[in-house]
Amino acid sequence: MRLRFIIYVLLLSINTGYAASQPNVILIMSDDQGYGELSCHGNPILKTPHLDQLAAESIRLTDFHVAPMCTPTRGQLMTGLDAFRNGAMNVSSGRTLLRPELKTIADLFQAAGYRTGIFGKWHLGDNYPFRPEDRGFQETLWFPSSHISAVPDFWNNDYFEDIYMHNGNREKYQGYCTDVFFREMANWIRSPKSSKPFFAYLPLNAPHGPHFVPDQFRRPIEAAMEKNKALVAHLSPAKRKSLISYLAMCANIDQNIGELDQVLRNSNLLENTIVIFLTDNGSTMGPDYFNAGMRGKKVTLWEGGHRVPCFLRWPAGNLGPSRNLNDLTHVQDLLPTLTELCGVPQTIPDLDGISLVPRLKGSVKSLPDRKLVIDYSRMPFPGNKKSMYLSQPRKEGAAVLWKRWRWLENRELYDLTTDPLQQKNVAAEHPEIVKKMQTHLNQWWDGLQPTVAVPQRVVIGHPSENPAMLTACEWLDVFVDQQGQVRRGVRRNGTWHLIVDQPGTYQFELRRWPRESGLQLSEGTPALKVTDGQLAEGVALPIAKAKIEIGTYSKTAEPDSEATSITFSTTLERGPVELTTWMLNDQGKEICGAYYVYVERRTD
Repeated sequence: MRLRFIIYVLLLSINTGYAASQPNVILIMSDDQGYGELSCHGNPILKTPHLDQLAAESIRLTDFHVAPMCTPTRGQLMTGLDAFRNGAMNVSSGRTLLRPELKTIADLFQAAGYRTGIFGKWHLGDNYPFRPEDRGFQETLWFPSSHISAVPDFWNNDYFEDIYMHNGNREKYQGYCTDVFFREMANWIRSPKSSKPFFAYLPLNAPHGPHFVPDQFRRPIEAAMEKNKALVAHLSPAKRKSLISYLAMCANIDQNIGELDQVLRNSNLLENTIVIFLTDNGSTMGPDYFNAGMRGKKVTLWEGGHRVPCFLRWPAGNLGPSRNLNDLTHVQDLLPTLTELCGVPQTIPDLDGISLVPRLKGSVKSLPDRKLVIDYSRMPFPGNKKSMYLSQPRKEGAAVLWKRWRWLENRELYDLTTDPLQQKNVAAEHPEIVKKMQTHLNQWWDGLQPTVAVPQRVVIGHPSENPAMLTACEWLDVFVDQQGQVRRGVRRNGTWHLIVDQPGTYQFELRRWPRESGLQLSEGTPALKVTDGQLAEGVALPIAKAKIEIGTYSKTAEPDSEATSITFSTTLERGPVELTTWMLNDQGKEICGAYYVYVERRTD
């Protein structure tokens, strides 16, 4: 018995010592900031001294690629798998949902004894089982969908003094959004309650629009722009104003990077913390003024749509001097790289990403020859009724990357060494290259079948989220993602793909406006002055009744006594089901779908 106890103590001390030596991880990703939005990459207007310093101290992946749109990049980062394999392929339209059976990088780090936290934008599902708390994150501070003021976000959030989701509850935070997420992460990593290493994910919403920012960050941008008048002379006053605010948001991020470094130094965490900085897609405004020598921007397959900065710093990691690595790399590589660097078991089979550790440590002179595929689900326009929309996955929407070659949309070939701006299609001149890249694309596409277009399903009636709020963001292949669209009353409708977790009686409360707005179904709302701008007027819609169809249940009803919602109740069996709603005028004609549906499995 005594010998067993001694062995137990020795094993415990070994495990504790191993955990203590494991590095911490801070993974920072900004939103819509391109390769050119750093002064170390030559930006003529924006100064980013703290990001420049981070770059100077880091290994810099100079040929690093993501998806040209945010959700696919985030899903690939979390799983190490291509977007069409992990299910998260579009920014809304029912195709943001990361397959629930997949483990995430947070799952892996948590299983290895790390404490895990997210602070900012998740965008891989707003309902169970897709929320960050369902996917390996223990500390969760986040907002739903694509940006602050998206449809499921708290009504009238405006980047200042907002209400976010914190560990399952809505809570109000003082300050500007980017400052809040950095501040709360810093408080969490310094927690004296735990000696465990941490994995902190900081996916910022900035500089994604709306371009709201503390005004003091605009002044240096305005002064720099005044000195570079010729660079922006072609822009309209409105476009110039938007660019100023966009770059000011980047400047705010840079200031927070500097403050984070000071926190790490003061807390003796800097040496053994891996810090990675990247962005989620190409610039939204780069082609308007400066694009770092690339063609294209966000949502395009040209280089400017998906080549982004990626810096990795770990002072105690014995990775050698800071330097550029020009190997072809991809966001999927970060999961296997970080798990290997941190000694975390990697249990996700058949990753699309590869570990970069041998290259980072200098044990190999280059990575294996590889071809990468970038593809994602496009925005579904037009967005009403069921038909074949661009949001459904297509092989022809891909870019194949191989060495200096770029094969786009299965029809155009570019050679970056002679044509960095991708202006000359040289497919006819290099049929052997085209054949190799087409073959790779075909094999990749064939490997996705037959499940590539199958939608993921939100679960209703599960104890982890009952009641639940469904929003138009999850209408399959229909784009209603912004509170501005709700304010305008866009005449669109769609279908939710759901799974009933438990049989029973379910109540469905249909609304045009969210509960916290206090607005009636047929009511409009005036334009609202907010901290750094104005939210548009909300138009009135002549909603007199509503219709619901779920499974075999179909019924039409009129509003409740307060005229804020229309409620239905029915029994449902366990299993997959589709839900469609209609807001109708007094003649029974369709206006739109219910943008908000509150679902509850009744237990009384």
